[in-house]
Amino acid sequence: MRIFVVGTRGVPEIPGGVETHCQQLYPFIVEKGHDVLICRRMPYVNDEYSEWRGICLKDIYAPKKKSIEAIVHTFLAIIAAKKWGADILHVHAVGPALMIPFARLLGLRVVFTNHGPDYDRQKWGALAKFVLRTGEKLGGLFANEVIVISEVIREIISERCHRESNLIYNGVQIPIKTEETSYIDSLGLASKSYILAVSRLVPEKGLHDLMAAFKSSGLNSKLVIAGGADHEDEYSRNLKKTAQNNPDIVLTGYITGYKLKQVFSHARLFVLPSYHEGLPIALLEALSYGLPPLVSNIPANLEVKLDNRYYFRCKDVENLKDQLVRLYSKDFSSSEKEQLIEFVKLKYDWKKIADQTILVYEKVMPSS
Repeated sequence: MRIFVVGTRGVPEIPGGVETHCQQLYPFIVEKGHDVLICRRMPYVNDEYSEWRGICLKDIYAPKKKSIEAIVHTFLAIIAAKKWGADILHVHAVGPALMIPFARLLGLRVVFTNHGPDYDRQKWGALAKFVLRTGEKLGGLFANEVIVISEVIREIISERCHRESNLIYNGVQIPIKTEETSYIDSLGLASKSYILAVSRLVPEKGLHDLMAAFKSSGLNSKLVIAGGADHEDEYSRNLKKTAQNNPDIVLTGYITGYKLKQVFSHARLFVLPSYHEGLPIALLEALSYGLPPLVSNIPANLEVKLDNRYYFRCKDVENLKDQLVRLYSKDFSSSEKEQLIEFVKLKYDWKKIADQTILVYEKVMPSS
């Protein structure tokens, strides 16, 4: 099959949950003998690749303005998909899904992956929330098949669009931890002496709560936040100002490769204080390193079905502080950490996810 992918900023090593999803998934689909083209948004592309790990890459204009970026880019990409002769147009996320009726009018077969209700994100105003809800609705109604990454999203599609969807979880690759410390040394960090969050600097990730809880915890530790802001705004500037005023808070910016591997390998505790998630890949990555987590008790995080001791009450800074102190002070055994790795290995395997996705594509293709 010829599969044209839109809705992601692009691959490789472009920040974002959808981007990580696509970067992990499509090489396995290529290995199965299918042709995949990922359409990238020009403002986020910092390389000259036309191909990566067997995936064709096509760079198309997108205005770097969060209110119209996805819609304009998706419209242009759909026209390109038609010219390319795509058997399947795979649209990711509810914003780009607004253009799915247009794709169907052009005769394209469409698979839509709903990564979560983006309209719940604090960064959006009333009009943007309405547009995103409309995208979710139109994608659910007009796509040939819908993929969801959690039970929570499946219930939304059932309720809003009155149809069945295909539940396929996000995945994670089990890494080999590194003993190398050159990068964390450069940040002034010591192994097993810092708390790690991996997140974009946006309100719905709850990083302001984490900073407040950390400050009041009195822990003899560092807080490391790995991630950046797609669009610099007052919130991200305030987070950076808070970090500048606290020498125990380290903002790395967006990091990948050996740098990210080092901060995961040597962290003592991983924290995800989000108000909103689809199915958090950063959490799965932390678990794949055997890193004890502390996460908010939102539906998407609860669906991962961790032990209760790894949750705190969302938006409750005092409870987050208490749980930080409790888990940071605990000496986790090697067997407890290995259990976390085995947990994600069994449920969130990308090779299985690729097979499940191909089965959805085959449902859309006409029978011979």
